[in-house]
Amino acid sequence: MRLPTPQNLVRVARRVMRWGLRSQWARSTHSISFGCTRMIRLCALAIFVCMGLTAQQVAATYVGQEVCQTCHEDTAKAFAKNPHHAAKNSCESCHGPGSNHAGSASAADIRNPSKLAPAETDRICLTCHLNQPTHIGRISSSHMKNEVACTACHKIHQNGPFGLVARRPAAINELCASCHISVWAQFQKPYTHRLVQNAMTCVDCHNPHGSFRPGMMRSVAANEPGCFKCHSEVRGPFTFEHAPVRFEGCGTCHEAHGSVNPRMLTRQDVRQVCLDCHANLPNQGLATTAKALGVVPPAFHDLRSPRFRNCAVCHQEVHGSFVDGNLLR
Repeated sequence: MRLPTPQNLVRVARRVMRWGLRSQWARSTHSISFGCTRMIRLCALAIFVCMGLTAQQVAATYVGQEVCQTCHEDTAKAFAKNPHHAAKNSCESCHGPGSNHAGSASAADIRNPSKLAPAETDRICLTCHLNQPTHIGRISSSHMKNEVACTACHKIHQNGPFGLVARRPAAINELCASCHISVWAQFQKPYTHRLVQNAMTCVDCHNPHGSFRPGMMRSVAANEPGCFKCHSEVRGPFTFEHAPVRFEGCGTCHEAHGSVNPRMLTRQDVRQVCLDCHANLPNQGLATTAKALGVVPPAFHDLRSPRFRNCAVCHQEVHGSFVDGNLLR
């Protein structure tokens, strides 16, 4: 004997209920009608229990926002001013079909994106936001790889077009610092960008939705580092370029989050930064080859002499020069 499917049982229960309500006997008194309806519901529930079926096994259907508003009145009123209100099926676009939840009022019968695994939550959000330029790098971003869900930063039920995520500088920096504690500690060094004073935010330099550059750095002017958005005077192009600026980026010499050097260099002294690449190696008798390899003859740059211990005294155009290949002043 083939057991009836849950969908067929629902149809049978509805037909029996409609028949009982339409019958003359059920219309006689309100109490009898209520008792008949309750009895039919109990019979349908008994059938499901006997078959070992649960509410999740019954195919849920969309019921509309009006049904959700019956119980979640405050949330529905706030959601009316939310950008997601324009989505088809509104509440059920994120929470899924709500017929089972409307009947049982159980949290187990509805989908809650904030309690799902990050990958499942992102899949729900990217159903609509996948092809938008702001979120184009989400799939390859560090946040997704580290299982940081969209709901970790965005509050979906908040009001207004700017209420889904923090917008004020202090709130943005506080939100980022809640996870990036070690980075925020670097901003307590003597020389930093002005994030602690809330004159800047983390998203001025980083794209939290993902970027094709390392560190989710923002880009400007044909995919160049976002640093040039503010520091345009060192952008170039130069006739004689300092190779790390073009190929390795500003982070080769500068520590963007904080440093003990006034120029926010990776080391305390300028010469220590230069010697990371321009090691004082032997010349091997070929000055031209040595210069091409990025080293200098020790006979000329004698680091025992104080005048050679500050490279920027002579090589002032460290980002690039229009007149000299050695980046001299």
